[in-house]
Amino acid sequence: MGKLVVSLDGVVIKEVQITKDKTTLGRRPYNDIVIDNLAVSGEHAVLQMVGADVFIEDLNSTNGTYINGKAIKKQLLAHNDTIEVGKYKIKYLVDDGADYEKTLIMRPAAAAPPPSVPMGLGGAGVTQAGALAGSGVASIKVLNGAAAGREVALTKVVTTVGKPGVQVASITRRPGGYAFAHVEGATRPSVNGVPLSTDSIPLRNGDVIELAGTQMQFIHT
Repeated sequence: MGKLVVSLDGVVIKEVQITKDKTTLGRRPYNDIVIDNLAVSGEHAVLQMVGADVFIEDLNSTNGTYINGKAIKKQLLAHNDTIEVGKYKIKYLVDDGADYEKTLIMRPAAAAPPPSVPMGLGGAGVTQAGALAGSGVASIKVLNGAAAGREVALTKVVTTVGKPGVQVASITRRPGGYAFAHVEGATRPSVNGVPLSTDSIPLRNGDVIELAGTQMQFIHT
């Protein structure tokens, strides 16, 4: 099951679960996802669900449909893809049948996190999605700032870290290990001091991740 998170200027406007074979997007009120903006065509695009896959197709819109900054006609959506329609950004998220937890916005250095918040990331946030059973679960440990020493287990399929609207990255558990990917932000995060040059890279025990001014060590024994 997937969902779409619609935002404008970094502010989330709505969230839509993809439950139908066809989900239409456009300015007209009869669309499933209505975006009332002149940059959006009356019937702008359609999302088609084929089994577990979701395709998006541009309906000859005036201003086009973009995926991760590239104009598309029809494309298969992948987890964390960003659809751009006018000034609106629509994040596609796959939840693997489990609900996404809301992003935990970490407290400033001067404030102690409440008991319900498992860790702080010096102003960054953590989102985990899709519970995953099994042993050998990895974790990330904060190395700098007031939250230094705090550790969070990567118990879910997808963990998103960073500051929304500034710099966000994801750590995804796959059958062969964990992968680190850039999600949003003009500046790419780095691993062991090297900025990410590809969409995603595999993580190894001891790798040091840096994003949004926070350094974290990936631990997987």
